[in-house]
Amino acid sequence: MKKTGKLEAILWSIALPGFGQFLNGHFGKGVVFIALEFLINLNALFNLTIKYSFNGDITKAFNTSDPQWLMFYPCVYMFAMYDAYKFADGPSPPLSFLPFAFSAYFVTIGIMFSDRVSFFGIMPGPVWLPMLFLIPGLAAGFGIRFLLIRFYKV
Repeated sequence: MKKTGKLEAILWSIALPGFGQFLNGHFGKGVVFIALEFLINLNALFNLTIKYSFNGDITKAFNTSDPQWLMFYPCVYMFAMYDAYKFADGPSPPLSFLPFAFSAYFVTIGIMFSDRVSFFGIMPGPVWLPMLFLIPGLAAGFGIRFLLIRFYKV
């Protein structure tokens, strides 16, 4: 059987945490990640929050979501992606966990501040702002990784 490539594992993990683990043959972890995804998703009412956000009804998205549960989502989601990436075929570069970890931190911060941040009077809400915070999270993770490899020969 051909091993799963890293890109394929990440893309399936984006679709649903746990799918990348199934592709890598780690069925126990896959079941745990899917169960956690459903537990958090249902308790946070995340699918409705996504629906309202994508339809531009940010007030309804805020009123629907449970931020206490929603804050667990980025960590589980990003860790499932990292785990699928790490165990897929091919070597993992040194410190490859940093972009995933910093993305989880920044997206969680985006959730925490989503009810206070607006751009030009427009509030992105509990879905869009955390998605925007993914960009500086990735930049910080890749930047710190680069600096550590470059200057500390990690």
